[in-house]
Amino acid sequence: MNIVVRPEAEAEFREAYNYYEARAEGLGNEFLRAVDASLAAIQRHPQMYAVVHNGVRRALLRRFPYGIFYVAEPETIVVIACFHASRDPQAWQGRS
Repeated sequence: MNIVVRPEAEAEFREAYNYYEARAEGLGNEFLRAVDASLAAIQRHPQMYAVVHNGVRRALLRRFPYGIFYVAEPETIVVIACFHASRDPQAWQGRS
């Protein structure tokens, strides 16, 4: 299955990377590795993660308090958000 990352989600990945890289050199790269591992798991088993809102599923990152929110369509996985666990979920729910 193909993975499509919406621009809003891509911006959130970049924002989190910049935050962690500013905290400690190399930590941003570790965040991106966690994102890549999670996206690979989503691609292998898109139905594995729980539906959290209107068909949107959430995969939690290892080591970082972020969730990747996505919709699994027949041929494509659409990543709609990458949100910190403490953020208001209503902010991404409008994207689905």
